[in-house]
Amino acid sequence: MANLKLFYATNRHHLGDALHPDGYGTKFSDDGMENLRFGVLTVKAADAQIKKCLKADVGPLGRGNGEKLSEYLATCAATASIDVYPETISKDIADVAQKHAKLGSLAMFEDLMCLMEASSDVLIYIHGFNVKWNEAVGGALALQLMLDNSPRRDPAQNLSVVLFSWPSDGAALPWVSYKSDRTEAAGSGGAVGRAFLKVRDFLVGLRDKARAGGRELCGQDIHLLCHSMGNFLLENALARLYDFSPGNALPRLFEHVFLCAPDLDDDALEEGKALGRINQIARQVTLYYNRHDKAMYVSDYTKGNPERLGHNGAAHPAQLHNKIHQVDCTPVVSDFTGHSYYLSGSVNADIRLSIDGRAQDDALRQRARNANLDNCWTMQVAP
Repeated sequence: MANLKLFYATNRHHLGDALHPDGYGTKFSDDGMENLRFGVLTVKAADAQIKKCLKADVGPLGRGNGEKLSEYLATCAATASIDVYPETISKDIADVAQKHAKLGSLAMFEDLMCLMEASSDVLIYIHGFNVKWNEAVGGALALQLMLDNSPRRDPAQNLSVVLFSWPSDGAALPWVSYKSDRTEAAGSGGAVGRAFLKVRDFLVGLRDKARAGGRELCGQDIHLLCHSMGNFLLENALARLYDFSPGNALPRLFEHVFLCAPDLDDDALEEGKALGRINQIARQVTLYYNRHDKAMYVSDYTKGNPERLGHNGAAHPAQLHNKIHQVDCTPVVSDFTGHSYYLSGSVNADIRLSIDGRAQDDALRQRARNANLDNCWTMQVAP
């Protein structure tokens, strides 16, 4: 049996004991939608089943069925061992103003820093619409396993995935639960914005200590991956981050931001729009979309939304900031819904190459550049 470890943050309400919960539910924390809990969990899973999924043939996508792996690990997550980082803070005063506050976020950041000093990058993962707690854990662990076993990865570069899970009710009726989850995603954006501010303050503290002759910076990177409606949550998080950032620019927190099947308007990345400042928080941004994505059809037509970014890509790709590249995954996605392809095969491998610092035009990538635009790519079927 494999013991799979996962760091997480959530604004869901806990089930059972607060410090050792059985899991998390479908509602916000009892202390409010912006209340955050930080923790670490361990899931036991069968090595044989993991290997079977990692080696599975997924047709045009190539090798590695991360979606099946996610489903399997979600069942294993039902018996996960969960430990919450304890906190001692007053609810009446901002935590930054409390000299003796004990913060769960700080404890987790310290643990992650130790991993980063051992050559590990960190990838923060925000899931999408209609996802229960166990499914979120399964998706995060599948993402980590797939990226760690990518055939073209840099073997000297480790990776730790950190899950942010927001209250997604997982209802069986998408036309009902979609509106509920979109409301909860907007509310959860403030919680993610708070988490980003905590990361910013922690990194600034490390930088200042290093400049004063203290602990040297490790040189590893932090990345962000948002799936589907998780990108709508990111929109709201950036608004909160901007409200509490000095000057007119956002802090650069990430090396690479991955926007996977984003359930956003197709002009969201343009200047003056909701994600128009995303280039400020990262060195590079990559958008993955699929023209046959059934979930985007649901968002387009049954909810009255405009064309979706995750369906056809950016409305005006030539107007995007030069940090932003978009990848059409349509030729390699063949499953029924075509919505979680970032977990599998060549698309997952493409994400790993970016984490490892490979250039957008690196020969290891299975993609071709659009003849007219330097920032537009199309995934290619493996030979």
